[in-house]
Amino acid sequence: MSTIRKRVLVTGGAGFLGSHLCERLLRDGHDVLCVDNYFTGRKENIAHLLSDPHFEAMRHDITFPLYVEVDRIYNLACPASPVHYQYDPVQTTKVSVIGAINMLGLAKRTGARILQASTSEVYGDPSVNPQTEDYRGNVNMLGPRACYDEGKRCAETLFFDYARQHRVAIRVVRIFNTYGPRLHPSDGRVVSNFILQALQGQDITIYGDGQQTRSFCYVDDLIDGFIAMMEADDDITGPINLGNPHEISVRELAERIIALTGSRSKLISRPLPQDDPLQRCPDITRAEKLLGWQPCVPLEEGLRRTIEHFAEMLGVQVAQGRALA
Repeated sequence: MSTIRKRVLVTGGAGFLGSHLCERLLRDGHDVLCVDNYFTGRKENIAHLLSDPHFEAMRHDITFPLYVEVDRIYNLACPASPVHYQYDPVQTTKVSVIGAINMLGLAKRTGARILQASTSEVYGDPSVNPQTEDYRGNVNMLGPRACYDEGKRCAETLFFDYARQHRVAIRVVRIFNTYGPRLHPSDGRVVSNFILQALQGQDITIYGDGQQTRSFCYVDDLIDGFIAMMEADDDITGPINLGNPHEISVRELAERIIALTGSRSKLISRPLPQDDPLQRCPDITRAEKLLGWQPCVPLEEGLRRTIEHFAEMLGVQVAQGRALA
């Protein structure tokens, strides 16, 4: 942990990842400015931080310039689930591209180090598995997911161009599926969907045959990766994959959640959405070698913590594996 208090800006700071990052930065002794337009971020995610004198929250959309003085910038602002980023695809692209330009401009002016939260979606529906950082992806630039995929790809381009042209100190990480407490309950992704459906005794919806695979990283592990990347040597710019290399099918995930909640939910199938990737698993060799990072929280333990969070939100108890009203 750094002994020097830094002024740290977290865009998207009231979101799932951003709120956990803000907590960690405060624990590490920094002054934290959380910026969010609350499209998917939620005030309740950061309400417990507002009494901390070293924390400040600002409502702001990063598609407009921001004039502050900071030492570090974590650029997390962008809806990350298909439900949310497809709601307004033009704005999603603007946040990724114009938002990156504005935050890079801020970093250029202040001399701040800046980290871009990119995504495994830059690999699209991959033709290689696991995905290494030098794989250039298989993205449908005309499909309904392209606003997010291509927006993040363009943001990465901007980061490396600002580094080459303006000597901005950049970091780029590619985030694979992450889960944990404070996942948005209506984000449409499998962990939150399955847990909520199981706790409420509803049928669990699987898209396709459920054999498509994902790798799930617990949020605390991911935040450790963010910090390690930000504080790494200046020649470590990325991109670097951050995720859990343990691959699991969507069907198996659903079965595990049913078992952990004691739910009587049944599995039902729906058609697979367009361009939904069939495989998603990171090669984390770079992260292990350059950052000394790898995930530590086992899937079952992380799911238990996440289930407890959603059970509390719903006002139900989970005892001996069964959800009790």
